[in-house]
Amino acid sequence: MKSGTKDKARPNVLFVTCDQWRGDSLSAVGHPVVKTPNVDRLAKEGVLFSRHYAGAAPCSPARACIYTGLYQMNNRVCRNGTPLDTRHDNIALAARRAGYTPTLFGYTDTSPDPRGLDPSDPALRTYEGILPGFFPRVLLPEHQKPWLSWLASRGVKTNAAFPDIHKPAKRSPEVSSAPPVYSKDETPAAFIAGEFIRWLGEQAEPWFAHLSFISPHPPFIVPQPFNTMYDPSDGPALRRAADMETEAAIHPFSAWAMERLRKTKFIPGAKGKVRDWSEDEVRQIRALYWGMITEVDGQLGRIFDAVAAKGAWDETVVVFMSDHAEMMGDHFSMGKGGFFDQSYHVPLVIRDPRRRKARGSRVDRFTEAVDIMPTLLDLIGTPVPAHLDGQSLAPFLDGASPSVWRDAAHWEFDFRSIAKGTAERRFGLSPRQCNLAVLRTDRWKYVHFGGGLLPVLFDLREDPNETRNLASDPTYASARLEMAERLLEWRAAHLDQSLALLELTESGVAGKRYR
Repeated sequence: MKSGTKDKARPNVLFVTCDQWRGDSLSAVGHPVVKTPNVDRLAKEGVLFSRHYAGAAPCSPARACIYTGLYQMNNRVCRNGTPLDTRHDNIALAARRAGYTPTLFGYTDTSPDPRGLDPSDPALRTYEGILPGFFPRVLLPEHQKPWLSWLASRGVKTNAAFPDIHKPAKRSPEVSSAPPVYSKDETPAAFIAGEFIRWLGEQAEPWFAHLSFISPHPPFIVPQPFNTMYDPSDGPALRRAADMETEAAIHPFSAWAMERLRKTKFIPGAKGKVRDWSEDEVRQIRALYWGMITEVDGQLGRIFDAVAAKGAWDETVVVFMSDHAEMMGDHFSMGKGGFFDQSYHVPLVIRDPRRRKARGSRVDRFTEAVDIMPTLLDLIGTPVPAHLDGQSLAPFLDGASPSVWRDAAHWEFDFRSIAKGTAERRFGLSPRQCNLAVLRTDRWKYVHFGGGLLPVLFDLREDPNETRNLASDPTYASARLEMAERLLEWRAAHLDQSLALLELTESGVAGKRYR
C-alpha cells in the first residue's frame, strides 16, 4: 500500500463471515460436488483449519463467541435477542485501541444491553443491533431494505419485501430450481461486495473491514446459473437414521426439534414441517444451497481481486469463516441448533502475507470460534487479554505446533424461550435449565443437558453419522463417566476469569492482564 501510512507494520484486516456455511462444503477439503475456487485460492496462500467449530447457535450466540473470545457460559448470549453485556470487550473495540476504524458491511446480530437505554428506545425492539465499536458503512439486517432500494435503483421491478423477494420470479412448485427476480449481479452478496469495493477506493491508511454475508442462510434460492449448477442426484448420502422414528428415539430433544421445524423458514410460503419433505426435495434444496455457496465464493473472488488491484493484497490479513453451519437434511432437519456436528462444523481460512512458512497447509487440530478474537488481536499487534477463553492461532500460521493445545471441540446450545416459554413447557424446565453442552473428541461425543434430561453419547469411530445414543448402555458407562468428568473439568477451567487471574497484594496487583 503506497499510502503514506503512519504505521507501516500495521496490516489491513479483511474479516469475512458467512452465515450457515458448512465446514464440509468446500472443494478445498475434498467435497465431491461443491466448487469454491476463491476460498481454495485463499487456502493456497494461507492456512486452512479443517476442524473448526462454532461455539453456539443460532446467529447472535454464535457471533458473540467469535466477537468476544468467550464461551457462551461467560458471554451469556443465549439466543437471538439476548443482550450482550457492555462489560465485555470485543474485536471491534480492540481494533479501535490499535488505531483502526473497524467498519461493518452487513450485520453482527448484537442485542444491546438494555440497562443503559430508555425503555422506549427502538434499539430494544430488535436483536439485530451493531457490535459496539463498529462503524456501520452498510447495515444490512434481515429486512434487507438497503439492498432492496439498490435493486430498485437498478430497475428491478418488484413490490416484494423480505422474505417474498426471495421467492421464484414465476409461479413454480414448492421446491424447485426456479430463479428469483434478481440476477447473479444483484444478490445481497453482490451488493455488499460492491459497497466494500467502493469504500476500499477511499482508504489511505491501514483499514479493518468486517464483511458479514447472510448467504448461504435461507431462504434457499439463487439466480442463474447457480440455481442449476449442481445436480440434486449428486453428492454424499444424507447423514441420518434409517427413518424418522429411529431418529426421534435418539433423544427427546431430537424428537422435539423435528416436530417444530417449519418449511416456511427455509422456503417462504411453504406449508408443513421440514421432516415431511421427501429425500428428492431435500436434495433439490441442497443443490440450491451449494449454488448459494458458489455464488458467494464468486463475490469473494471479486473482493480479493479489488484488494489486489488496490496494491494492498500483500499487506492484508484475511480471515474467512462462518458463524455456524447448517443441517441441510441431515437428521431429518434443516437450520441450526441442537448438538449435531452439522450445525457447528464451519470453514476457517486465515491468510497473513507476513507469515509464509505454513502457506498452503492444512491444520487438523480442533479449533473454535473463541480463537478468532485472540488471533486477530495477535495479528494486528495489540495485547490479548489473559481471561479470553480462546487461544491465538498465529503459531499455526508460522508452521509451529503449540506445545499445549486442546484435544477436543466444545460448544453449547441454549434452548430457553424467555418470551414464549416454549421449551420450558415442553420439558418441564426453568429457563436456567434449558441448555446443553458438547464435548467432542476424535472418538467420543458427549452431550450433557441441564434439568436432568438424559445425556447423549456417540462412538464416532463406530457411528460417524451420530445415530446410536449409547448413554444408557452399561457397556459404555466408563466412557460416559470419563466424558462427563472431562466436560466438568472444561467448564471449571473456563468459568469467568475476568478478574480471577488478578490478586491485590501489598506490592500492588499481581497476575496477568494480558498474555
